[in-house]
Amino acid sequence: MQHDNFNEQDSLRRIEQGDEIAARELLRHFHPFVLKIVRAHLPRRVSEEDLVQMIFIKIFHKLNQYTGRMPLGHWISRVAVNTCLNALKAEKIRPEWRLGDFSEEIATEIEKLASTEVDTATHDDAKLAKKLVTNLIAQLSPEDRLIITLLHLEEKSVEEIHALTGWSRSLIKVRAFRARAKMKKMLNHREVLAVA
Repeated sequence: MQHDNFNEQDSLRRIEQGDEIAARELLRHFHPFVLKIVRAHLPRRVSEEDLVQMIFIKIFHKLNQYTGRMPLGHWISRVAVNTCLNALKAEKIRPEWRLGDFSEEIATEIEKLASTEVDTATHDDAKLAKKLVTNLIAQLSPEDRLIITLLHLEEKSVEEIHALTGWSRSLIKVRAFRARAKMKKMLNHREVLAVA
C-alpha cells in the first residue's frame, strides 16, 4: 500500500473525532487496495469507480464496527469483497442487456420503443413491443416460459417459484439463466422482430 507513514490507529482515532482530513488520508491510503479488489470482482454493469465509492461509503458508515482484532486492511478487504459479491448477485438476479449486445437493426427498434413516451406511444409501437415479447416467450419450452413469466413478468422471487413449482432453487436459477440466454439469441435473429 502507499503512504508508508500512514498511522492506522491515529487515523481511526481522528476519524472518530470527526476529522475529515484523517478520513481523506484513510481513503487515499486504501484506494489503490480497494480498486485492485474491485477490478478482480467487477460486475459487468457497474463502473469500477462507482463500486469503489460505494465500498468507501460502507467502510466509513461501518467504521465503528471495526474492533481492531484484525488489521484494518483485512477488514476493509472483507467489506470490499462482500460489496462486490452482492453487486454480482444483484446482476445475476436482474441481468441487464445493453444495446451493444444486439444487432444494429434490433438495437434501433429497441431504442425507438424506449424513447417513445407511454402517453405518446402509437398503436404500432405498443404492437411491436408486445409482439416482440410474445414471440420471444412463445419460442421457449413450456418450463422456460413459466420461469420467465413468473420471475420477470410477475416478479416473483425464486423462493415463491420454488413453493409454486416444487423445483429446486438451483434448478430455477439455472433454467432462468438459460431461458434468458435463449431469448437473447432469438432476439438477434431478424425474424423475431418481423411485425405483420
